[in-house]
Amino acid sequence: MVDDIDRRIIVATQAGLPLTAKPYLQLATQIGISHDELKKRMQAMQDSGVIRRIGAVPNHYKLGYKANGMTVWDVPDEKVQELGQKIGSLAFVSHCYHRPRHLPEWAYNLFAMVHAHNREEALQQVNVIADILGDNDRGHDVLFSTRILKKTGMRIAS
Repeated sequence: MVDDIDRRIIVATQAGLPLTAKPYLQLATQIGISHDELKKRMQAMQDSGVIRRIGAVPNHYKLGYKANGMTVWDVPDEKVQELGQKIGSLAFVSHCYHRPRHLPEWAYNLFAMVHAHNREEALQQVNVIADILGDNDRGHDVLFSTRILKKTGMRIAS
């Protein structure tokens, strides 16, 4: 159950944490609670699933990564978890996940986002993934980003 203080924490953090050396201390002061209470409440909300995750959301374009591609792979269903963990651990993959196939139009069940400075570098990364998958790669493609979309989750009114 989310109470008034939890709701104030959500509203204060949903657009991002303050860009200061001690963002949680600043938030606690802003909300009017102790630093320890803020940490306990945020942990409880994460444990219950109210907050899914806390993490940085980089703008890859501003960081010089202009060739961002969602790689899609057709791999054996019984191996998708094992292979996904291998691919997801690569330094150039920001996220990797299993998605359902939509046959006959869409045979791909493993998705991995790669980030590179140019398309040649991105395609080299795709080759690295293909080598790791070996015979488990039954087909793949790369869907390159053409523009950056606003990266935000659900928002609640303040």
